[in-house]
This record gives sequence, structure tokens and C-alpha cells, in this order.
Amino acid sequence: MNFVQDLQWRGMIHDIMPGTEEQLNKEMTTGYLGIDPTADSLHIGHLVGIMLLKHLQEAGHRPIVLVGGATGMIGDPSGKSQERNLLDEDSLRHNQECIKKQVSKFLNFDDKSNNGAIMVNNYDWMKDYSFLSFIRDIGKHITVNYMMTKDSVKKRINGEGREGMSFTEFAYQLVQGNDFLHLFKTYGCKLQMGGSDQWGNITTGTELIRRTLGQEAFALTCPLITKADGGKFGKTESGNVWLDPQRTSPYKFYQFWLNTSDADAEKYIKIFTLFPKEHIEELIAKHNEAPHLRLLQKELAKDITIRVHSQKDYEDAISASEILFGNSNADNLRNIPTDMLLSVFEGVPQAEIQRSELQQGIGVIDALSEKTGFFSSKGEVRRSLKENAISINKEKVNDEYVLGEKDLINDRIILAQKGKKNYYLIIVK
Repeated sequence: MNFVQDLQWRGMIHDIMPGTEEQLNKEMTTGYLGIDPTADSLHIGHLVGIMLLKHLQEAGHRPIVLVGGATGMIGDPSGKSQERNLLDEDSLRHNQECIKKQVSKFLNFDDKSNNGAIMVNNYDWMKDYSFLSFIRDIGKHITVNYMMTKDSVKKRINGEGREGMSFTEFAYQLVQGNDFLHLFKTYGCKLQMGGSDQWGNITTGTELIRRTLGQEAFALTCPLITKADGGKFGKTESGNVWLDPQRTSPYKFYQFWLNTSDADAEKYIKIFTLFPKEHIEELIAKHNEAPHLRLLQKELAKDITIRVHSQKDYEDAISASEILFGNSNADNLRNIPTDMLLSVFEGVPQAEIQRSELQQGIGVIDALSEKTGFFSSKGEVRRSLKENAISINKEKVNDEYVLGEKDLINDRIILAQKGKKNYYLIIVK
């Protein structure tokens, strides 16, 4: 399959301009996709666009990642009901570097390669562009009538959102159109890609190239990803699922993909992995034979966790999952990084004790009652111990057990447990 056919099979094409497939089949083509640097990390909502660029490079074409330093200062009105906050240049530059580091796990930025990826920032060519020059060079080529036909403009003009639409946002499509024109002239970039909500902005760029240079440019958009139950993709109770491990731990990242529904997993494995069609169809068939084994979810979670994080992070996430759902032991616990362990047990009761107390030794009955408050009384602890229901670091203990520094995991944590599901964390200060 060629690039377009592969995307179509994967369900990754929403709109495509006539002639785009022919252009891509004719020669190596440079294509770009824009990312607004509003944070110092991408989240999984950005991964669809990154995968478009990845497939483009895999097909032998050259991808450009455009970091929207200038457009990020304005705010795209598409799909939004109010204007976003503006960013200063230092923040934009910092965010750009962080984003490149993440995108480099997907794209090859080797400048010695014929189709090595390029990262650019539109702030670099917009920062010295005067208003008069812009409206003379760009504004005169696109009529207000043309701009008013765009859905993103019509919705805001017709009252979606309390504040209406500022001139800044109205001009957004001209700035994005100028990006396409600049990349066309500078890099021979003939294709722009993006989400389906970007179609209006992208086609303004192709129209600007046609009117100013008399040449043809092309456009391709992918559907906005949704969940089978109608919920928003990439959103959890705690917010976005980020690629930065400090924002979303590799364990939580892995669990997000592992917990997808069967319908979503079948869709996501086509979009977010590079597995070929034959392999995916085989996985789907095997999954349908025994859905309870969650083969699709496991393969999806493994592939994307390794790509975004690392093989070790994936293995640690598996080990961390075993703590809750398998037969782990104290040695397993000690092999898991502290941050991941805390991530696994986020929300469980926690208490702090002084290291000096632990050095002296604390009886398990005192530790779980008076010292931490995990149990309401010593009597309750004794009853649970008599029932052989209490574990320290996944190992059963009796009423004579004394907690000491020997019990510390990563020199910081002790994991207590009552029965199978009640966990408690003792954090040593």
C-alpha cells in the first residue's frame, strides 16, 4: 500500500484534496503538521498528528514539524469557544525543545538523510514581519468573504462563546496560510496535514499559494479521535495523558492503553502503532477468539509505552501491575522505581514516620494503629494478624513482627496490606 492507502485502511483520513495521492506517488514530497507549543510536553491527543508524520517518513517522504511559536501567541479559534492565553518567547523556546525531544522518539531528524525530519518555529519568520507588510503581502490575496466561509469563523461570529471573536483570532488563518506559503518557498513543502478541525485553515494556505505563486499545494486531514462511549479521547479523571513521565507516570500511561475498550483498542492499534495490516488483522482475530485475555490492549499498550518511554519503563509497568493483580514479592517491589510505586498507590492511605523511630524498631501492632492510624485500634490489628490477613511488603507477618530499616523499599517506603485489596503506604521522612 502507498501512504494514502495505508492511512485510509487505518482510518486516518477525514478529508483529502484532489491530486494529493497522485503527488505523493509521483515523487518524494515534503509535508508538514503544526503543533502549538502551549505546554512543555505533548499529550496523547497530539500522537495522531505525530503518527501522520511518522507514516509520511516511513513512506519515503520528508516530514516537517512546525512549532507554532507565532500562532501559539494568537490562539487558534478552531473548535474553541474562547481565546487562549498568550505565551512569552522564553516559554515558547523552552516548550519547543521539550517537544522536539519527545517527537525524536518517533521521527528521524538525521540531516544527512534525504528525508530527515525538520523542526521549525513560525515565530522565526513572523517576529520581524510588520503589520503593514503582512497585510500588503498576504492580506490582499485573501478576501474577507473567503475567510468568513470557514466553519471556525462562522461558529464564533454566530455567537458560540460569550466573547465573540477578536481580530487576532480572525487573522489566525492568514498567519497559518502564510506558514504554508513560507514552507512552500523555503523547503518546497507541498502538503499540510492536521486534524479535521484544521481543514479551513489548511485550505486557506493552499489558496494563498495558488493566488501568490500560481502553484498547487495539497491538504490531508485525519478524523478527531473519539472513544466508543462518546467520551473525549485522552482525558482521564486527573486530566490529560501526557508524554512527559513527570506529568503522567509510565505506569499510568501504560494503564491508560491497557484499559481501553475492545472497540477502541481495535481502532487505536491501527492509528498508534506501525504494525502492518496483516499483523493487526491477525491480532484482532486472536483477540476475538478470547477477548478476556485482552490481547489487543496488551499489544497496543506495550508498543506505545516502549516507543514513548522505554523498554525498561514498560517492564517496570508490568511489574507494578503485578503488585495489584499478581503474585509479587518483596524483591519485585524493590526493583520498581519509587515514582512508579507511588503512582501505583496514588490515593491509598499514607502516613509518615520518622527515620529515627524506624531505626529503633516499631512493633507491627503499634505501627499500623497508633503510629499511622491505618487501623482504629490495636485490637483491630491483632484480630487481622490472628486471621493471617496482614502483609508487610507482600509477605505475611505475625504479631511479633518489628518494622525496621530492613523493610524500606528504595530507602523510603514500606507497603502494608490487609487482605487482598486494602493497601497502606508508610513513608519515611
